[in-house]
Amino acid sequence: MLNTNLKHIEDVVEYNKVLKENENVMLVCGRMGPMCIPVYGIAEELENDYKNVKFCDFEFDTQEADVIRKLPEVRGFMGIPFTIYYKNGKVVKATSSIQTKEQVKTILDKEFGVK
Repeated sequence: MLNTNLKHIEDVVEYNKVLKENENVMLVCGRMGPMCIPVYGIAEELENDYKNVKFCDFEFDTQEADVIRKLPEVRGFMGIPFTIYYKNGKVVKATSSIQTKEQVKTILDKEFGVK
């Protein structure tokens, strides 16, 4: 399990449940490595500002994370974390590797509207 304060998704059943129960989801799929930790921190920091978004993580190196790794939107991604933004269960944006807080906020504001 990842050492974050985000909601941990551990299997496909839980993944589907989160997507079904939340209109807006930001999911960070990675490891506890130097490119991933800052993105988890940004998600943790923004969680209180974006009450209309469910912030989650998913451990990249589990078989269950195939549901993320096999998304067409991440084909060709070379770095982790994979950060996936969902609206009503559909991928609306996907990024890979480290992101700045400003980059994440721009995506959240564009895809999910006002905080």
